[in-house]
Amino acid sequence: MIKKGMRRQIVLHYILVVFVALLLVETIFLLAIRTYYYDSIYSKITTHISAGETFVKYEFSAERSPNQLLNLLDFFNLEYTELEVLTLNGDIITSSTGFQPDRTITTSDVPEAVGGSVGRWVGRQAGTNESVMAVSKMVQINSHETYILRYLTSMEGVNNDLLNLTLLSIGIGAAVMMIVVLFSIGLANSIVRPLNNITAVSAQMAKGKFTTRIKGDYRYEIGELASTLNYMAEEIVRSNQIKDDFISSISHELRTPLTSIKGWSETLISGGYDPEETKLGMGIISKESDRLIGLVEEILDFSKLQQNEMKLSIAQVDIKVLLQETLLNIWAKAEKKRIHLLLECEDTIFIRGDANRLKQVFLNLVDNAVKFSPEDSSIVLSAERLTNTEMAVIVRDSGIGISEAHLSRVRDRFFQVDALNGGTGLGLAISQQIVELHNGKLEMDSELGKGTQVTVILPLDDVQEEKA
Repeated sequence: MIKKGMRRQIVLHYILVVFVALLLVETIFLLAIRTYYYDSIYSKITTHISAGETFVKYEFSAERSPNQLLNLLDFFNLEYTELEVLTLNGDIITSSTGFQPDRTITTSDVPEAVGGSVGRWVGRQAGTNESVMAVSKMVQINSHETYILRYLTSMEGVNNDLLNLTLLSIGIGAAVMMIVVLFSIGLANSIVRPLNNITAVSAQMAKGKFTTRIKGDYRYEIGELASTLNYMAEEIVRSNQIKDDFISSISHELRTPLTSIKGWSETLISGGYDPEETKLGMGIISKESDRLIGLVEEILDFSKLQQNEMKLSIAQVDIKVLLQETLLNIWAKAEKKRIHLLLECEDTIFIRGDANRLKQVFLNLVDNAVKFSPEDSSIVLSAERLTNTEMAVIVRDSGIGISEAHLSRVRDRFFQVDALNGGTGLGLAISQQIVELHNGKLEMDSELGKGTQVTVILPLDDVQEEKA
């Protein structure tokens, strides 16, 4: 007995479908065979009667003779049948067996014959309980002599043949069902065995063993499920690695300013320094504190975005003014590397959005461009209309570029192309999510050693466009 489960359900459903199909086919087949046999006998008798009627007027005289009934029996006699001559009331006049029982035939074939058609009746013969078929036809011998010819033939032989055929069909059906059972068990195993393997590996993954993989060349949906789970495990391993790298990186990022703050704090507490040294120490403490605040705010922003808690203050934004402010904020950092910042923008580009958050995006993009650009290079920040409904802000540099392998991952959270440059690896991830909150897109194109271009596509302000 198959235990409860998917295997059992597959086997039972498969057997049920095949059993019902076999039952219908065999029932229809046996009914068709029975009908064929019965109709063949009926057709043979009716054909014999029709042939006899064609010549009856030539064989019998207009006047009744003493041997007329005997001649009628001889003329219409058919092998393997009993011929009875009846009156229109169903009384037996004579029979081909030589017996003349004093009884009246009441089966349905006689009234049908009296009505002018060929009557047919199948049933059990009274007295012998034998299965028989009766075929009756009214025949007019001369102008005033009308009889009913009733043929009676045994159906026992036909029924025995049909019984044997039924048993043979049942045997074949049973053999087919056995084959189906074996086939369905094999089919169920081919489905359930991979699922059991996938379940076992999934249980290992649930315990944190993400290095385990589902092995086996499975096809179709099961193969897709196995591939998806393996991919999920790979992504979890990669995410865990990125998380570990982030923790290591952020620990370093936090420790460096904290070390500076602690060192200068202890130095200043000890006293004995002139005002210039005290001013220098306080400046370093202030700078490192700002750096810590920036790191914490970046992490908090990412947390808000992940939990859909970031609220936007939507208003009309003048893109040119926003980009000018962005360049002013980053100008001092660019000057240290002698990087020239260029702004190319029309005067009448307006969008609806959160100016502070969009400024955060553009600051991050320009800051990255400055960070990875060589000295004495240039960065172009431009804005242009793409269509009547969209505009684009483009940040283009001639820096170190990003490899194709890193380009697809650079917007992933915690991912850093160069960990030595510091940072949390959240800047681009946060920027992309802010852009998506404004119903926009962030696209990146880069070539290693030649530079990078980042394009932010945003919808234009509908009201301003209508005024224009």
